[in-house]
Amino acid sequence: MYPEFLKRNVSLAAISTDDTADALRMVELTDAEFAILSDKDAEVAKDYGVYNLLNDGVATPSAVIVSPGGDIEWKYVGESISDRPMPDQILAQIDRLLQ
Repeated sequence: MYPEFLKRNVSLAAISTDDTADALRMVELTDAEFAILSDKDAEVAKDYGVYNLLNDGVATPSAVIVSPGGDIEWKYVGESISDRPMPDQILAQIDRLLQ
């Protein structure tokens, strides 16, 4: 669904607490068309308040929509390691914000 994000002029990035080598492997494994960035020290995850919420020492699966001005417009934080929003849910939030 990446083209749907591009149609809305939205930039995507995935941020992982894996090291850089593992993040690059994930790009290769998934054929991701967007950046997968390493946050090895979990600084970004901690800044967004999603680090270790499940007591597992990693970032909790989350999605955040950040405005061009840097404001958090919407945030989804999973309740388990497999709880992630579907792309159509994220697109619906973007469409709501663009109205």
